[in-house]
Amino acid sequence: MKVLANDGLATTGIMALNKAGFEVILKTVAQEQLVDFINENEVDVLLVRSATKVRKDLIDACKSIKIIGRGGVGMDNIDVEYARSKGIKVINTPAASSHSVAELVFAHLFGMVRFLHDSNQNMPLEGDSKFKELKKAYAKGVELKGKTLGILGFGRIGQATAKIALGVGMKVVAFDPFIENATISLEFFDGQKVDFNIETISKEAVLEQADFISLHVPAQETYVIGTKEFDMMKTGAGIVNAARGGVIDEKALIKAIEEGKISNAALDVFENEPSPAINLLMNRNISLTPHIGAATQEAQDRIGEELASQIIEIMA
Repeated sequence: MKVLANDGLATTGIMALNKAGFEVILKTVAQEQLVDFINENEVDVLLVRSATKVRKDLIDACKSIKIIGRGGVGMDNIDVEYARSKGIKVINTPAASSHSVAELVFAHLFGMVRFLHDSNQNMPLEGDSKFKELKKAYAKGVELKGKTLGILGFGRIGQATAKIALGVGMKVVAFDPFIENATISLEFFDGQKVDFNIETISKEAVLEQADFISLHVPAQETYVIGTKEFDMMKTGAGIVNAARGGVIDEKALIKAIEEGKISNAALDVFENEPSPAINLLMNRNISLTPHIGAATQEAQDRIGEELASQIIEIMA
């Protein structure tokens, strides 16, 4: 049995698959060459992340594929239902990267409220000549403790983000059309545990109450946050998108920042990946990362282990 991990696979997954008798191919094949490579090598399992697209034409052209696996949560780069209609198993790893994404959200939040993303650019350039001016420019930070975090999308990643927020001392309000309430358990190093029951409220109520918004929603046909939603938010609120590019209207975001409605934003994902709009990249009020939400060693190890376990079980 051959497994093509076209977007890479952690050593933990490779070792587990090898031990079970699978041959793992760790070659990154260009999208336009993928059909030929799969057919020439009679690949049984295709593993991807967000870069490789698995559409109907590839599914129809590659008769050897029995499993398509997505290392991560969202599967918008795979024609899932079509693949399943052809008898192909489609798997993903919904729980593996939740904590890593949540930590990135808070890396951005902590950086935003203390202007670290801007300071880290200007200190190397002007720290020796304009120290006092920079000190004054970055002296209006705020604390996250006591603020309200609004979470849009209260699935695994949204709930992992809520855990950190509660630990920091924030109030959490959440919206999810499919979840009415969730118990968030904070587990501490000494074995103590505290449970918080959070009942979801309307999207409008979240936008109106939150000091900061964090998005954890799948790809949508329309924007989740646009001009209408920015108008509902508190003046001076902040927003973080570590979910999917295209769920925020980026033009409306820039306008909201320029008009002072939004104080700052953080983006890990973009409408035009891998070529984000230049006005986003150059805006000093936006903290930026290149789609690295799940890019921790721990998350990749969990993803590799989960994928390997599912493949071995299916093919047994």
